[in-house]
Amino acid sequence: MRKNQKMFLGTLAVIMVAICGFTAMKVLYNDDQAANGPLLPVQEQPNQEQPSEQTQPEKEKVYVNVFFIGQDENNYEVYKAVKREYDETVDGPKFKFAIDSLVMGPKPEEKVKGVYSEIPSGTRVISITERPEGIIVNLSSEFEAGGGTDSIYKRIYQLIKTARRNTDRPVYLYIEGRKADVIGGEGIMLNQPLNENSLDG
Repeated sequence: MRKNQKMFLGTLAVIMVAICGFTAMKVLYNDDQAANGPLLPVQEQPNQEQPSEQTQPEKEKVYVNVFFIGQDENNYEVYKAVKREYDETVDGPKFKFAIDSLVMGPKPEEKVKGVYSEIPSGTRVISITERPEGIIVNLSSEFEAGGGTDSIYKRIYQLIKTARRNTDRPVYLYIEGRKADVIGGEGIMLNQPLNENSLDG
């Protein structure tokens, strides 16, 4: 009887050890799952390229023509249109920019090419005013000072050609706030609005 009891107890002990071992393995496996998640195959995500920034289309350049004086291939003096790059957001109204550029005169790189202006240095654009009858360009008195008749003719034509190239509206010249029907010390008659025939008497 003792022998059978011992065998029974031995068998029971083995069974208990097996159950305990199985339970311990199950707990460990569940803990590993809880910590790391189930061991499932990971689906690879396709490479998604970052959308490249859309390049802004290059802004088309705009130019105004400003007339100075130079020489042609036969060394005759001619009125030369010089292109100046224009940006409305920076330079303001196009017509005003053209007249301001004319009064400021040629740039150093343009002078090197033999371009010059008969508009006296010190001339200022007092104002440019748009009215129902047209555009009024009001210049300082330096515009009509010195240089003689030939110089005054040239500077007026520089102004006329620059004005007519940059607007279709009538343009009137004022000096210090008065309409310039007579200009210069020689009393040159100026027909207005400005056009190619304004100095034809």
